[in-house]
Amino acid sequence: MNTSSMNTSPSAAATSALHASRAAMHRRRKWVNNVALLLSLAAMAFGLVWLVWILFETIRLGLGGLSLMTFTEMTPPPQEEIGGLANAIMGSLMMVTLATLIGTPVGVMAGVYLAEYGRSGWLGSVTRFINDILLSAPSIVIGLFIYAVWVDRFKSFSGFAGVLALALIVIPVVIRTTENMLSLIPNAMREAAYALGTPKWKVILSITLKSARAGVITGVLLAIARISGETAPLLFTALSNQFWTTNLNEPMASLPVTIFKFAMSPYENWQKLAWAGVFLITIGVLALNIIARTFLRNKH
Repeated sequence: MNTSSMNTSPSAAATSALHASRAAMHRRRKWVNNVALLLSLAAMAFGLVWLVWILFETIRLGLGGLSLMTFTEMTPPPQEEIGGLANAIMGSLMMVTLATLIGTPVGVMAGVYLAEYGRSGWLGSVTRFINDILLSAPSIVIGLFIYAVWVDRFKSFSGFAGVLALALIVIPVVIRTTENMLSLIPNAMREAAYALGTPKWKVILSITLKSARAGVITGVLLAIARISGETAPLLFTALSNQFWTTNLNEPMASLPVTIFKFAMSPYENWQKLAWAGVFLITIGVLALNIIARTFLRNKH
């Protein structure tokens, strides 16, 4: 009897100690989890506060500068009360659209090459290295490059030089996102298509690119959002123009450069127009994202 109780007592004590240790570990893990969750929520709230504040100020000050004349009148000269942003809006639309049309096909094709053909070759490695340099290069460096090879050679600022500068910003963004999205497609999908006798170009067009469509379009949207607000490269290429022009061989107005000039001016109407330009760029990028996401959702 005594021997049995002596054998049971250490076993019960060990079991009790094990349960106590597990309970303590569970409490410690729960405490760490709660602290991590709290810090994550605090970081999210910190970011959201600034984002909401920026949007609030943009809407509050931007709506104050909007009127019908904003879309119908040219940028005003100093001490002129009547004016708008019509020439700057048209210039930005033309340059951003053309830069996207030039940069997107080049970026997508280069991304397809890197993901499908250049995974192990020296050319793929060199292309990735150059693309990483372009991706991290300051936009003012790209603007100075186009100034040296185009503006200085032809002795004239032009809208086409601005298009080239913006296209060079679009290309590395689209290349990186396209390559990354295509690399996420499982190889089993490619192998199944090859087993059915499908040629490689057909596999790329009908399977891999189609499967990665959402990611590729997201990369294009990121590139558009970036070049829509670029000022530095346009200062060295397209410069600006106070008058209406659609000739890409002439200096061309743009919203970012106009915002840059008007925001630093002492004239109140110029400052209002600058905030109106900021509002238009913000709303334009948001609307483009919403339309693209709605289109992709309907496709699925």
